[in-house]
Amino acid sequence: MAEEVSVLTKATVRMRRSGRVLELVGALRRGGKDRLQVISDFDRTLSRFAYNGKQCPSSHNILDNSKVISEECQPELKALHKHYYPIEIDPRRTIEEKLPDMVEWWTKAHNLLCQQKIQKFQIAEVVRESNAMLREGYRTFFNTLYQNSVPLLIFSAGVGDVLEEIIRQKKVFHPNIHIVSNYMDFDKDGFLQGFQGQLIHTYNKNSSICKNSGYFQQLQGKTNVLLLGDTMGDLTMADGVPGVENILKIGFLNDKVEEQRESYMDAYDIVLEKDETLDVVNGLLQDILHREDGVGIHGS
Repeated sequence: MAEEVSVLTKATVRMRRSGRVLELVGALRRGGKDRLQVISDFDRTLSRFAYNGKQCPSSHNILDNSKVISEECQPELKALHKHYYPIEIDPRRTIEEKLPDMVEWWTKAHNLLCQQKIQKFQIAEVVRESNAMLREGYRTFFNTLYQNSVPLLIFSAGVGDVLEEIIRQKKVFHPNIHIVSNYMDFDKDGFLQGFQGQLIHTYNKNSSICKNSGYFQQLQGKTNVLLLGDTMGDLTMADGVPGVENILKIGFLNDKVEEQRESYMDAYDIVLEKDETLDVVNGLLQDILHREDGVGIHGS
């Protein structure tokens, strides 16, 4: 059966339990498109982590580095990142230990953004002028899910307005997409005055955020989940799905690979090391959705 899922032989793929992965792929294939939903992080999961050796911006970074942020504020935002990012990815600290720091980081960053007199109409311009990049193969990913009526939940601790605009500008914002993220709250004159709803950070992406949205309740019968993430905090994104039967977790390991490899392989079914493409995800979707048509899958 391993030969059948040839995309899993790609050099970037790591699996602790390959037999279990093949069982899960088989279960998702048997369920087909009618039983499938995809739940994905955005920053550094659907978007690239690096390009030509240079780190790509997250949805927060796109704002931080833009002309809508004053020269005085930019160093403050960079200092926050320099202080808190090592904490976020430190494999020696537990999620519980990181929680207060993450709340503090997001709160301070959002407060600084609110002081900047950002206007709603500027978001599209900021994205257009940024170095935002989605992973190679993104068009196939978004279009395949749309064409097969597979719901895609993007669950992000980033800035919802920015990431939605990125997807729109790439012309893949289809009706099957639902986004849960930190959306900006603009006053009657169109200036940013705060953020809507509960703060979402790296380590509270779970059912507590989605419980009142009714999203998962609308998807009765979608009991097979393909989950895509790049942090330990993404592992709980499907916690609110009622009656999950099978969940295949794919983790992008982008940074500090040696230090984090073991914990990622323990937590995710498939780990993709420094892989800036969606090849493996697209290959698996091809297998799950089209195998009944006799279409094989390949690593490209």
